[in-house]
Amino acid sequence: MNYSAKIFSLALIALVAFVGCKEDNDTDPANGNLSLTLGNLPDLGDGYAYEGWIMVDGSPVTTGTFTINASGNLSSSVFTVDEDMLQAATAFILTIEPSPDNDPAPSDVHVLAGDFSANSATLTIGDSRALGTDLSTASGQYIIATPTTADTTDEYSGVWFVDPSDGSASLSLPTLPNGWAYEGWVVLDGTPLSTGKFTSVSGSDQSAPYSGTEAAPMFPGEDFVVNAPAGYTFPTDLQGRTVVISVEPVPDNAVTPFSLKPVVGSIPSSVTIGNLYDMNNNASATNATGTAVR
Repeated sequence: MNYSAKIFSLALIALVAFVGCKEDNDTDPANGNLSLTLGNLPDLGDGYAYEGWIMVDGSPVTTGTFTINASGNLSSSVFTVDEDMLQAATAFILTIEPSPDNDPAPSDVHVLAGDFSANSATLTIGDSRALGTDLSTASGQYIIATPTTADTTDEYSGVWFVDPSDGSASLSLPTLPNGWAYEGWVVLDGTPLSTGKFTSVSGSDQSAPYSGTEAAPMFPGEDFVVNAPAGYTFPTDLQGRTVVISVEPVPDNAVTPFSLKPVVGSIPSSVTIGNLYDMNNNASATNATGTAVR
């Protein structure tokens, strides 16, 4: 082969290789961006992260994980997703996942969800794929008393969610789906202390460790009479404090309430032992919100 023929052959090979590469690149899947704007969601701390999912042909496809800091800022708010899947998606769901997480499927803890309309999805906790309720019907009453101790000098140290007139539940709360539970709290000098987690308003809660040894009512509540945390002295006086019912993810590693606090009450500074006091619905101020845009 003469020199000119060699040059022609090399040029032809290079052209074929270029065209082949171009054809390969043309078949690469195109990617699009999914943008999230979220509000009223807390820092999950170590061991957990948020994860987004799009529903494509009835199946969840992850859009990626992220965290939220104490200021409410997302570690990432724009996610690269296969364009075909993104355009085929009918809905977006936000979950809480262990971190690290070896399970490719979504957890039971669905926080927000919403259907896409054109290129945007409005995300709410009330969506049936999230909590299924906006918590606007939640209400409650409480009493101040210490049934777990025989001492009559510490009566201002306990809070219970029961109507003493007929022994019925004094909380009216929507049933939560798997992955969620309620938790009661009393705020002492700016620090929330748990009264226990529960899923039923009629029945004992997963008690906090502060009550005495006497039989407790079969309802959520707590006496703050023993095992005081560092910096506190029990029995304590709950007059003038705040009592809260929150909605918590399960499992939950936080010692403070999750951002969803549908029912809140102020304990009067001159409270009557055993009297029912009303709590206010606080859902609209604390419900998580969001928007997903593709």
